Amino acid sequence: MPFKINISESSGKTYKLELESEDLIGKQLHDKIPGKDLLADLEGYEFEITGASDKAGFPALEKIEGTGLKRVLLSYETGMKKRPKYEGKKKRPKNRPKGLRLRKTVRGRVISQDIIQINLKTIKEGPKKLSEIFPDQCKPKEKENRKTKRAKARTEAEKTKETEQKPVEEQPTETPSQTPPEENKK
Repeated sequence: MPFKINISESSGKTYKLELESEDLIGKQLHDKIPGKDLLADLEGYEFEITGASDKAGFPALEKIEGTGLKRVLLSYETGMKKRPKYEGKKKRPKNRPKGLRLRKTVRGRVISQDIIQINLKTIKEGPKKLSEIFPDQCKPKEKENRKTKRAKARTEAEKTKETEQKPVEEQPTETPSQTPPEENKK
């Protein structure tokens, strides 16, 4: 199964990459990976594995050894960000009540076949910039407001009406004088 790899720069830009690599299996969180193990274009780069998650969305934690799933009692950190909704009816001003810990399912720190997404951080840059290696991900997004969307929809609707209104070219039909006479055999 291919890994979905997110490569982040120090500027905050993230590049996405999908590849099947046997070199990543067996690595642990916070291991350093040379860029040429991922792609030939990434030669000279060095990355650090900052996080991972499996096919069910369970995050990998550095505390847990191995590749398996484990239920761990967590306070506010990876895997638990804020108070759950079912934690009482009374409205409280804090979103993080003091001392709240919940048991959550997490995955071990070793990358295995079950892991789908891997997050990498750039430690050392190579001769080529990442924006040159991934040019299709550097395009600015076009912001469309309602007016431009409506104008596009109108032009598309007008085009479909024009194609429907065009007369269909009639093909000549054969006249009885042009057809060869049939012989009646009895």
